[in-house]
Amino acid sequence: MCLREHALSLFRSAVGTVQPAAMLKRAVKLQGDRCPQLLVKGRAFPIRRDLYLVGFGKAVLGMAAAAEEILGDHLIRGIINVPLGIRDSLQRAGMQEMLLKPCSKIQVIEGAKNNLPDPEALKGAVAIQELAEGLTADDLLLVLISGGGSALLPAPIPPILLKEKEELTKMLASRGAAIQELNIVRKTLSLLKGGGLARLAYPAQVVSLILSDVIGDPLDIIASGPTAASSHSVQDCLQILTKYNLLHNLPRSVETVLSGSPTKPTASEDYSHVCNFIIGSNTLALDEAKRQAEDLGYATLILSTAICGEVSQVAALYCQLIRLVCLRFASLGERPLGDEVGGNLPQLVAELEIPGLNLAEFLRALQGLEPERPVCILAGGETTVQLRGTGKGGRNQELALCVGLGLHRAQAMETSSPLKRYKIIFLSGGTDGQDGPTEAAGAFCSPELVDEALQEGLDVEAFLSNNDSYTFFSQFQGGHHLLVTGLTGTNVMDIQAILIRATERS
Repeated sequence: MCLREHALSLFRSAVGTVQPAAMLKRAVKLQGDRCPQLLVKGRAFPIRRDLYLVGFGKAVLGMAAAAEEILGDHLIRGIINVPLGIRDSLQRAGMQEMLLKPCSKIQVIEGAKNNLPDPEALKGAVAIQELAEGLTADDLLLVLISGGGSALLPAPIPPILLKEKEELTKMLASRGAAIQELNIVRKTLSLLKGGGLARLAYPAQVVSLILSDVIGDPLDIIASGPTAASSHSVQDCLQILTKYNLLHNLPRSVETVLSGSPTKPTASEDYSHVCNFIIGSNTLALDEAKRQAEDLGYATLILSTAICGEVSQVAALYCQLIRLVCLRFASLGERPLGDEVGGNLPQLVAELEIPGLNLAEFLRALQGLEPERPVCILAGGETTVQLRGTGKGGRNQELALCVGLGLHRAQAMETSSPLKRYKIIFLSGGTDGQDGPTEAAGAFCSPELVDEALQEGLDVEAFLSNNDSYTFFSQFQGGHHLLVTGLTGTNVMDIQAILIRATERS
């Protein structure tokens, strides 16, 4: 297989290992007939009376199918909110195991087109709210949560209208707000987020099974934390709105809610009836991709599972790392790797503030790789895009395009660039199969992309300046560089893979 096929194989193996059914069956068991208990990661929860299920997120359909199979007749009723079109997508992909049976007790509501709250998602959120409000102390509520759950659980605090909340979220995203910041604002303005669902379900036992799509797996941020005590207050929301110059441009209804909200976090409230379990994450996916890469013969390193920051800066980091590997294996001197790059790699890492990334340790590991083996660098996380234009794209496609441009510039600046001695492929893809409001999950690039695009009359810089990465990749070589998987039924943020193989020996 070529590098592109290898990269695609790694991405698919990573996504495959975080498929919801496998994760849920590893974590959950039912035991006992006369006195049934739900076992979650070894912890027992007695089923005293009725067991109900609710869920929301991109992976929840498959999670619900697996849960219903485990729970059997103990499940009384369920309601799940899932992305629009996911059942058709999974049906077309032949993923029958992720679909509910015809006799299912679980009601499915599809909504949140293009991952944005809409009236259908609101309808589902209201149904979930009503179910939770009717529970008693003898009931057990199983809550399934995954990435995309925030958009699928819109329940604005009156008098805020859904349209007003959606417009505010769009403005924040367009100005580069991180997912954590978006979710802090969302839960401040929501009835169900920020622990709201757990409060409504009291006094029932609430058990949440969570597939994390947020860096660090913070319970109060994933899907805006509907079953977790909020660690943020209205003051945090106000600071975010101020940061992006939106504080004085708010709908009157939002101002009303913010002025009447408590000024301190609600973490001191009683959540003793709630237990939250993380059953899948980006780390799990990258570990599987690493095993696959090593089986293919690559010397493999995981850079980080917490990559974050604006795509242009993250692209610069990846370009520098690629150049480092090529310098290392081109045997250009015996100095430590850090000395060969100039001063901007440590500066880039410092500016990005990637949690837990130890650059010195990574460079030592890179230095120790065997020079005769091809190299694979894996990473995961979630970047942000600063919107400047009116084009169509997503963070993964824009990142790939930025990396392609960066590698082209690096080659152009050096007459005997070490990049020219190696085959290089970069892939960035969303594990949910949807990158922005497009049909693609992400894209591939190589150092040759810019020159090859120019031969087709495509100017990479012009497309980037208009945030039009999807249009570029759709037109370039007939869309060959797009990563198109369809909705995958799971979501653990994004995955990047760098594959490097020598074409000649120096």
